[in-house]
Amino acid sequence: MDNSSHVVLPGSFRPLGSGAHRLRDLAPGARVDLTVTVRGPALPPADQPPATLKPDEFARDYSAKNEDVARVVDVLRDFGLSIDGVTQAGRSIHVSGSASAVEAAFHSRLGVYQSATQSEFRGREGGLEIPRELDGIITGVHGLDQRRVARRKASTAPQAAVVRPQPQTPADLEARYNFPQGTAAGQTIAVAEFGEPLTNGQFLPPVYMPTDVDAFLHRHGLPKANVQIVPVNLTPLTVSQLQQLPPAVQNAAAEEAVEVMMDVEIVAALCPQATVKVLFATFDQKGWVDLLDALTSASSSIPVALSVSWGSAEDSGDWSAAALAAINERLQIAAMHGITICVSSGDDGSGDGVSGRSAHVDFPAASPFVLAVGGTQLNPPGVSPQEVAWWESPGRRTKKGGGASGGGVSTKFARPQWQSVTVKSVNHAAIDGRVVPDVAALAGEPLYDLVFAGRPAPNGGTSASAPLWASLIARVNAQLPAAKQQRFLTPLLYSKNAHGKALGQLVCRDITLGTNTSHPSPGVGYEAGTGYDAVTGWGVPDGGQLLGNL
Repeated sequence: MDNSSHVVLPGSFRPLGSGAHRLRDLAPGARVDLTVTVRGPALPPADQPPATLKPDEFARDYSAKNEDVARVVDVLRDFGLSIDGVTQAGRSIHVSGSASAVEAAFHSRLGVYQSATQSEFRGREGGLEIPRELDGIITGVHGLDQRRVARRKASTAPQAAVVRPQPQTPADLEARYNFPQGTAAGQTIAVAEFGEPLTNGQFLPPVYMPTDVDAFLHRHGLPKANVQIVPVNLTPLTVSQLQQLPPAVQNAAAEEAVEVMMDVEIVAALCPQATVKVLFATFDQKGWVDLLDALTSASSSIPVALSVSWGSAEDSGDWSAAALAAINERLQIAAMHGITICVSSGDDGSGDGVSGRSAHVDFPAASPFVLAVGGTQLNPPGVSPQEVAWWESPGRRTKKGGGASGGGVSTKFARPQWQSVTVKSVNHAAIDGRVVPDVAALAGEPLYDLVFAGRPAPNGGTSASAPLWASLIARVNAQLPAAKQQRFLTPLLYSKNAHGKALGQLVCRDITLGTNTSHPSPGVGYEAGTGYDAVTGWGVPDGGQLLGNL
């Protein structure tokens, strides 16, 4: 290996995955698909709330230089790699080739790994090296490692023996959160979904069940939805394809399908005349990059909102610094297109599923370019207050149940100037980071009334709170004058009127009771209280007030 021809790619270091071990080298002839990130003009600082740009305006001001793109293409072709496409105004180049060609280009030392959560997957450890002539031009190489960096709430099958209050119907949710009248006609809402890995290194797509959506909408007297499936780098399975899989694989696919159908049913019910685009991608770093590229590179209409019920702790070793930066850059690009990306804050409380004595927050919820959505639960009738922060013992997910609203202070992203709130991290000597969440909605009991496999299947978590907020944003956007439409909502919630009141105080109902402390790790957390807090943000929405104030 001639190291003199290569230089280290900053931010590319990845440690050995948690609990993982290397089984063998990747076969030299194995096909590898990559997305290479190319430098472009610097985007505005996070402190500056983005003005909405049209796609051609963004391309004009922020495209990668043609000569940089051409240089990357020429050099990678010389290594035997194929160029499969260029997206995101030249900032993303899609390439493919054999493992041996990839090794020659990036010194990646690819292998086949195994961990407790993934049977076998393609992976790497350590840093990458790129051709010296591309130093400073390439800022990231994504797709070499297929370890999981997208997780969400574990599905909860309804238990007949459990007596619980009636789950919330679409009409209940509209009334509770004062949705403005309308059907979101003319609006486009996107939903992000990711796929599981198989033992051969391929990904198992989730299953999409259109008959469940139809049955759910019929159950509530709603019209058939306009749902469009968008395969980014993964195509969802049909029910007949699912039935042909081995039983163990069927079970894994069905668990993911529960969550997929929850997202789609919530949006389709609350926005019955909108276009719902469901984007499917792999749950590795490349999947995140490709999905966000697809969101803003589409030739058709740009969505007003994207619902994301997936994430992983921002300081997990599974993220490389370069990938975190690349994904955050694409989240910013989406915000600059006026897309509000509604991201669940996580279902494991202050620990975010990580062991140890430190608190953690989820990414991409921690990004300053998304709307982070926490969770609440309802008290039994007659108990005041009726809605409190979501917390079920032990404040995190276990096989026996539990969960809590994710929230806290980021250790990776500085607090933008527009987020003018005072919340101190529970971690010792921590930075004044971005605070999560921004807002909240129902996540816990009595759950959402949903359908899966043709039967009632109540479900929840912040995985449900995010699509509810995305739906509300579309309903509001449909009734705004053209000059006020398609705006990234989050910074506006912190802007203050002449009386010193933040918009979030005016358009949200404050949730003042509850905690998100997870036990035993870290055993400390945050408390809900009057005004903004790191458990439920500004609170739950009042859709009428949101429309009136925007």
